[in-house]
Amino acid sequence: MERNSTTDVPQGSVAQLGVAHLLEGLATRRIDVIDLTTELSHSTPSLELPEPFANLIDFSLEEVSAYNEPGPYWKHHNIHTGEHIGTHVDAPVHWITGRGGKDVARIEPARLIGPALVLDVTQEVAADHDFLLDIHHIKAWESNHGPIPEGGWLLIRTGWEARAEDRQQFLNNDQQGPHSPGLTVECARWIAEESPLSGIGVETVGIDGGAAAGQKPPFPAHHFLLGHDKYGVTSLRNLSKLPPVGAALIVAPLPIVGGTGSPARVLALVNAA
Repeated sequence: MERNSTTDVPQGSVAQLGVAHLLEGLATRRIDVIDLTTELSHSTPSLELPEPFANLIDFSLEEVSAYNEPGPYWKHHNIHTGEHIGTHVDAPVHWITGRGGKDVARIEPARLIGPALVLDVTQEVAADHDFLLDIHHIKAWESNHGPIPEGGWLLIRTGWEARAEDRQQFLNNDQQGPHSPGLTVECARWIAEESPLSGIGVETVGIDGGAAAGQKPPFPAHHFLLGHDKYGVTSLRNLSKLPPVGAALIVAPLPIVGGTGSPARVLALVNAA
């Protein structure tokens, strides 16, 4: 069989050729890998539910050994964390509408890799911290960049990551409750029921807006997306480094059996500038 002089992959082997081009692009730095993940530490901001609701524990490490008597040649820790801390994936079983659906270990790997679509609403959010993305914002994006592809991930750039180092600013609570951007009820329903998306990604602590408890139904992004086998990823960073279209997203949660979610490493592949 004739060989391709550039990649040494048999001609006609489309899958192998595609992987070879990807690996070559990574090796030659023609493809950049952008880390979209918030680092996990004891100071990583996490959701704070009001009483009487129970909250998850924050992330922490417990030293087991550190090149000492319990382990003279190694250092290791126990991890203590809630499932939904930092950059994490929400699985369908997380919400009552997804009850009986997939836990995080059962999400198909192919659903966790797909085209990244970046929708920039930083100006709207700067003017209104309770801004809600609506269907017409997505339709306007499609008018400029083309239709949403099957299995895509809609990444909503709000500028909220600038607050991520300050827990108080990130959660943005006052006497009326938290204030952060989210989705309208109609938009959440449309993404869940009519769009070909695998899920959405946000820069905020959760996929719903801060005031989502007052929407009908409450927390519509959770209600509709997780009830329709779609997923959410939170606390993303570096969305400003991605083009509106053309990047590939890789979401890598821990495959926790029975898990309602998991901290995740989220990466984007983009053509180098």
